[in-house]
Amino acid sequence: MGENSFLTSSPFAVGGYMLCSATLLISNKIAVYVLPAPSFILFAQLIGTVLVVKGAAGLGYIQPDKLEWSKAKAFFPVALIFLSTIFMNIKSLQYANVETFMVFRFSTPICISVADYLFLGRQLPSQRSWLSLLALLGGAVGYAMTDSHFQVQGYFFCALWYLIFCMDQIYLKHIINTVEMQSNWGRVYYSNLLAAMPLIFTFAGDSSEIEALRNMTFNGFVALSVSVFLGAAMSYFAWTARSLLSATSFTIVGNVCKLLTIMINMFLWNKHASPFGIACLLFCLTAAYFYKQAPMRKELDGKDEEALLPK
Repeated sequence: MGENSFLTSSPFAVGGYMLCSATLLISNKIAVYVLPAPSFILFAQLIGTVLVVKGAAGLGYIQPDKLEWSKAKAFFPVALIFLSTIFMNIKSLQYANVETFMVFRFSTPICISVADYLFLGRQLPSQRSWLSLLALLGGAVGYAMTDSHFQVQGYFFCALWYLIFCMDQIYLKHIINTVEMQSNWGRVYYSNLLAAMPLIFTFAGDSSEIEALRNMTFNGFVALSVSVFLGAAMSYFAWTARSLLSATSFTIVGNVCKLLTIMINMFLWNKHASPFGIACLLFCLTAAYFYKQAPMRKELDGKDEEALLPK
């Protein structure tokens, strides 16, 4: 009983999501290096996740929802927003460096906390939580300013990404609240299947990617397989965490993952930051720790706010 309770708890879901997020970054870098076909790798992760779900269901390990038109209609915007977010992410990084983009990313919880209040029935954050959100943004700005290549260009695509990303966080939480599913695997199945289909056209006409696939080595196949496995695990943990946390809390967890990603880059790829830059990253992690998830407005007044990772 206790074990099953832990497997459906916020700490387990968030811990799994953060672990998969960090390792998937490393896996993707290796996969793209040995198999220079990024569009196909993304497609393989999505369709591979679908095959994992169907395979596990066929063996009787899980019971995902069957494909139904009513549910597919609800999840179609999920796939559209997901692909739009990826595209705008790429375009933003084309015109603005990672540090500039990071500042935009770390300001999203402020907007999403208001959207949580307007659309999802949450209370507004407390004074402590507002300070935590502002400190999180301030730490990101401080880190970005330590980079000599910090830019303020590409605002158009950054602004479009910002709008779509915030919409993504709110709409996916809305889907969880309103579309009844038999299990979390159903959400994994629908979202990955619908997002995978349009991606076929992104690599099918790309001669360089087709050539890379023809010349795939055993190492490339192994790297791709690991990437697909981690992608499936991350999709599961992400949907689980979304179901247990508010949209704002999940966004903050995602930002913490980005911080950990930066730190991993520092150690693995010898990308050094100044002592002040590292202090800013640690400051961001501390600020995220002190954020408290706002309760639903329907709950009794005076009830303590939920911790970011409630037991």
